[in-house]
Amino acid sequence: MRFTWTGLILAPLLVPVLFSAAFVSLSGGDRPVLGFLILLVPGCIVSYGVTIVLFLPCLFLFSLWRPMTGLKVCLLGLVLGAAVFVPMTWLDWTSSGTDSGPPTESFFEFFVRWAADPFNAIFPLAGLITAGLYWWLGTWRLGRSTPAQQ
Repeated sequence: MRFTWTGLILAPLLVPVLFSAAFVSLSGGDRPVLGFLILLVPGCIVSYGVTIVLFLPCLFLFSLWRPMTGLKVCLLGLVLGAAVFVPMTWLDWTSSGTDSGPPTESFFEFFVRWAADPFNAIFPLAGLITAGLYWWLGTWRLGRSTPAQQ
């Protein structure tokens, strides 16, 4: 699959925008634009960071090995989105103590409790949506997927 700048710019932006808009509309705060931006900036940092550092290199390596289809790209995004949950939980754990200090429980205990929250399904879902959109934007102009060798 070929690299596309359009996919790199637009695909990681969709999920943070949707999440921020949904959260702000449900919260009903008095400053919705500020709330939207406060949620959008860290969401974009995580989304673009994972796309550039993790997703694109994995996609390139897998496309050298096998021809990529929409299903394979979406499965890769789903798996990488689930994998990103671990370092994000580690960051939450390091500030889980009193006054955001050192943690009072072990990481494993915290991870099990944190993973039980259904809200954390956003990580694999975001990976799936971002990967699917990247694949669609990359094949939209060509009308088909192409191997990386061309």
